[in-house]
Amino acid sequence: MRVYVPLTLSGLAEAYKTGELGAGPLVAYAVTPALREWYLSDDIEELEYAALSRAALASLRLVAADPGAPRRRVVVAVDVPDRAAAADPDKGLDPAALGEVRVTGAVALAKAAAVHADAADAEADVTAAAEALEEADRGDDDAQFVVDGAEDHELLWYATQEVPNVLGLGD
Repeated sequence: MRVYVPLTLSGLAEAYKTGELGAGPLVAYAVTPALREWYLSDDIEELEYAALSRAALASLRLVAADPGAPRRRVVVAVDVPDRAAAADPDKGLDPAALGEVRVTGAVALAKAAAVHADAADAEADVTAAAEALEEADRGDDDAQFVVDGAEDHELLWYATQEVPNVLGLGD
């Protein structure tokens, strides 16, 4: 199963240093039955993009919760055995939990298929979105518009060997 693990750049730096996304359980996003039902599509690429988008929003929440984190969203795509990822059946069709899964066990960064991250030009919009997130959650339409502005930036795709460049450690 392909899962999308939300991180911050700081979290990616830690994963690069330790070689693990975390010991688990990790919150990730995947094409779950609830996501399929909500999205009403049989196109696996569209469904995976929806799961990636859910993980990008979760990454924004991580950025908002960590004032010291660089203002860029990061999502790591990794394939795990089906038995290693499970959706919470109690959350069912809860819109806030669509596509959410828990990944048990350690997840090695070396097993990642790709890293998705914002480009530097997204930082201003991601910063504004992180600051508006709380108000958007309370139903403020103007704040939601600001949060949606971060989504106007497509996450860039990076091969795992490019992680040092994403972190600014490259040449």
